[in-house]
Amino acid sequence: MYWRLRRRDFRALAPEQRKAALRAWVRSGAAPGLLAYRQGKPVAWCAVAPRDEYAALAASPKLKPVGETRGVWSITCYFVAKEHRRTGLMSALLEGAARHARGKGARVLEGYPVIADALTGCAGYTGLVPAYRKAGFNVVARPNRSMRVMQKPLR
Repeated sequence: MYWRLRRRDFRALAPEQRKAALRAWVRSGAAPGLLAYRQGKPVAWCAVAPRDEYAALAASPKLKPVGETRGVWSITCYFVAKEHRRTGLMSALLEGAARHARGKGARVLEGYPVIADALTGCAGYTGLVPAYRKAGFNVVARPNRSMRVMQKPLR
């Protein structure tokens, strides 16, 4: 819900309210992203949807759109279970997100990864620049010292 709500709206909700909002949203039939499985168990996830579905992106002064936004889909967040990190799941999710977005009519896939050597705490939750480069994304903006806006044409 962090990217789906404006920051002030996100902060105004208690954690249980945010969880309830996400549950209700998923129960409505919405698809908040893609899951990666290993041996039948979910081990990783990424949020991917049309850019205009993310209120936090629309309100962000640092992550302004680069060019036309129609047909742009965004990957905003990853989760990879600790024991499955550094095993290629981010790359697999990027590939799956590109296929998924292309199949839904997207013309560009966009992400907001960070430089791998600038990681502190959970800073890598938006992705890592090397994985995006490997998947064919190019840097289109540098909103701060460590984050990049990267895009990949899908058509």
